Amino acid sequence: MTNTEPRRRNRRGEGGKLRDEIIAAAVALLDEGGDERAVTLRSVARKAGIAAPSIYAHFADQPSIMLAVVQQEMDRLAVALREADENAGSDAEKRLFAVCNAYLDLAQAHPQRYRIMFGGLWTPSVDDTSISDADLESLGAEALTLLADVLRACVEAGIAHGSDDLYGDAVALWLGLHGLAHQRAVVRKMPGPADVAERLIKALAHLK
Repeated sequence: MTNTEPRRRNRRGEGGKLRDEIIAAAVALLDEGGDERAVTLRSVARKAGIAAPSIYAHFADQPSIMLAVVQQEMDRLAVALREADENAGSDAEKRLFAVCNAYLDLAQAHPQRYRIMFGGLWTPSVDDTSISDADLESLGAEALTLLADVLRACVEAGIAHGSDDLYGDAVALWLGLHGLAHQRAVVRKMPGPADVAERLIKALAHLK
């Protein structure tokens, strides 16, 4: 909804709908090519077709809107990875590559959203915003757990070397995927071989 369209006022009990509309407005501002600096209380209100004070019933400040966007996109990432895993069948190696490629595909499809998922200018200080440490620490937990699950499956299938720190291996794989996704987003032409993603995944998953 844009600021040129009249907005029907939500009926009593539809506060959740307004909250979703505020988040959607913030995402739209990002998708239009801006960054988190384009997401202000005023710009979100304008995009959603509401008065700026209406936001305060749902969000205390701009960082809390950004946190809601990040939480939503992290949930979408987890859904995409889970669907890729389920569609890959029972073969452990196919599951691994399906999940990792789904991660890279999502990052490529929504670069602005992906960038703010992992920090950027929006990352707040918990001392001067409504954001808590617990809010930040919980981000991405489901996706990370799924990465650990597919790594475990590879070890149990005998196609990957075992490790006494599966969680650490999952973090390393995530960071590798993140680095590749970031480079693809910021450079005109990726250096290296065309199969760099496959090489990275094999190395970080300790495939035999």
